[in-house]
Amino acid sequence: MASIAEDTQWLDATAQAELVRNGDTSALELVNAAIERIEAHDGPLNSVVMRWFDHARDTAVDDFPNGAFTGVPFLLKDLWSHYTGQVLTNGNAALAAARPVSDFDTNLVGKFRAAGLVTVGRSSSPELGSVPVTEPIPYGPARNPWSTDRTPGGSSGGAAAAVAAGLVPIAHASDGGGSIRIPASCCGLVGLKPSQGRVSTAPRSETGLGVELCVSRSVRDTARMLDAVNGPAIGDTVIAAAPSRPYVDELGADPGRLRIGLLDHHPQGAEVHDDCVAAVRSAATLLDGLGHAVEPGFPELLADADLTPRFMALWATNMATGLGVLANSLGRELTEAEVEPVNWAQAQFAKGLTAEDYALAVAATVASRRGIQQWWADGWDLLLTPTLALPPLKIGEIDPTPGDPLAGMRRAADFVPFTPAFNVSGQPAISLPLHWSDSGLPIGVQLVAAYGREDVLIQVASQLEAAQPWANRKPPLA
Repeated sequence: MASIAEDTQWLDATAQAELVRNGDTSALELVNAAIERIEAHDGPLNSVVMRWFDHARDTAVDDFPNGAFTGVPFLLKDLWSHYTGQVLTNGNAALAAARPVSDFDTNLVGKFRAAGLVTVGRSSSPELGSVPVTEPIPYGPARNPWSTDRTPGGSSGGAAAAVAAGLVPIAHASDGGGSIRIPASCCGLVGLKPSQGRVSTAPRSETGLGVELCVSRSVRDTARMLDAVNGPAIGDTVIAAAPSRPYVDELGADPGRLRIGLLDHHPQGAEVHDDCVAAVRSAATLLDGLGHAVEPGFPELLADADLTPRFMALWATNMATGLGVLANSLGRELTEAEVEPVNWAQAQFAKGLTAEDYALAVAATVASRRGIQQWWADGWDLLLTPTLALPPLKIGEIDPTPGDPLAGMRRAADFVPFTPAFNVSGQPAISLPLHWSDSGLPIGVQLVAAYGREDVLIQVASQLEAAQPWANRKPPLA
């Protein structure tokens, strides 16, 4: 007879919540099942770097909220997500040694709690979430359950590996340049980056490039999570217009005949792997068969080779301020030996910038946001691209080169040319698991909608999920 851990391993979060709601199982049984799976299967993955098992069991028997996901086991990413009474290290070795304990919940953590999710631990993140792989020095690399010599992506790589392997059904993720969509593509999951201002990042600034939500195995889980956590916090000034109806009502809704632009090559002429091209062209054929008008087209600004360098002052300054936050947690300054070389190099670059440099970078962001969004205003509904230019990289491919700490960042740029622009533009984008390579690696495709139009993404994603289901695909490690 199968155990509860086996019976629930491949149920999505919505189905697990229904078990609790209907009285077929208890929150504690679901939590114990997730703990059993983590203890049995996470060793080769190294995805769960902090285990709050006793706390989770206590939470599961307390009088906790009756929400959309009551009783569902969950993981928080080890990046900026403060949870009262628990350690947060942001992937940094000095904080991993000092183990500072948070004395407050971030706004989003509070909403996760209100939704009834039971957090069983933290998933691995690279230091400060700065690279698209998950290999933090204090914890070692997280690995992809489809092939453990490959990365699960980053920066939400631990979250994606755990969900793909069935350890938990859904997990917290964040995205400042693709960090929800990249690991979703690498691990065969659904990864929605919401519009800037859709989900509050309080108490952190809402004017940066980062947004937060989750990685999941089903479109309905993602829609339900967005319903549970969207909306502003006190003091927010970047606020996406409230949806006209719940996002779960978009599941199966007819989007009509959409005009979809196809970008099946690198907009600046660099390499795109044949598997990634095949994935996006196959998705185009599928969308065409669903009645949409798919034709070549994309925002011209994506072909501008200066798009990334223009924002270096902004990104480097964000890194420097991030290290400042870590220093405050420690109560002292960090040394060079305590920071990963790529992040130290960016922070040092920032120290040489002027206020004018930063202001010009902010102005460039505003101009690029307007320029990219204009394409949708000109009559397009969606943009279809590969999520990544390459299949999941092998572990260690983005390690810094001695004497050249930014070499890994250049390799990262080759890997992720399709995701960062939409953090700049603030638009919603989703990665869907519609293709696998001949060697069995997941290859995601990305759809991008106009600002504030997560409803359209969920409508089309649910169409694609119904037309070409992926729920039966399970990684070899499982």
